[in-house]
Amino acid sequence: MENRIFADAHNLKKLIREAEALADESIIAMARLKQAMLSARQNPAVEVHTGQRALLRLTEAESQALAMSTNLLRVHDELSKVAKVHAGGDSGIPTIIPDAELNTASARKEQVQA
Repeated sequence: MENRIFADAHNLKKLIREAEALADESIIAMARLKQAMLSARQNPAVEVHTGQRALLRLTEAESQALAMSTNLLRVHDELSKVAKVHAGGDSGIPTIIPDAELNTASARKEQVQA
């Protein structure tokens, strides 16, 4: 039974890191898109207001992606707590996410929504 716990823990560890990496990649892709949109708008033949709605929507999507990333950090933190209880024999390095990071991201989200 203990081997099953460690196998599940290893799988969860791999999957949460994969999910966090994909969230980061999504944020990076949106940042590149925003940069390209702003660069395209600097063309003298394009009106300065062109694409403003698209930029606003992209900024909203970035905010949502950051909120998703924060929630994944919370999931990771909770899984780390579960691992301490159910896989206590694991001698790996624990994942420590400072409370300030979790709270700061929540505060940013509330500011964006306000």
